[in-house]
Amino acid sequence: MSETKTVVELPEGYLPSPDEEFMNERQQEYFRLKLVGWRDEILRESAETLQNLQQDNLREPDVADRASSETDWSVELRTRDRQRKLVSKIDAALKRLEEGEFGYCDVTGEPISLRRLDARPIATMTLEAQEAHERAEKVHRDD
Repeated sequence: MSETKTVVELPEGYLPSPDEEFMNERQQEYFRLKLVGWRDEILRESAETLQNLQQDNLREPDVADRASSETDWSVELRTRDRQRKLVSKIDAALKRLEEGEFGYCDVTGEPISLRRLDARPIATMTLEAQEAHERAEKVHRDD
């Protein structure tokens, strides 16, 4: 028997508030919509890039123009590759939402601030844990 999910209607202009219970249904729906919208936008841009690559002809007669075009496309493809990785992080955040783990720090288990989640909904650590992680990485890199 499959479980049906209740659809939560968000009031217009809704923003998660620290005055509410953390990760209540409204907040979960807010972040779900934000993540899905972000993923859809990235996928749409990627499809446009692919379409432009297929349509554009890099056989420009001038060598300098051709080199410039190739450089532009190289930058665009690197950007798309970063965004592809971002899509997998967005999908992981959506999975955490489904599992009830979204919004909690992987390191401490504490709630991640709503401001941080709103700015970076794929965050998996509190700001403090992230900073400690980055300091530890820097120490190991300097070795």
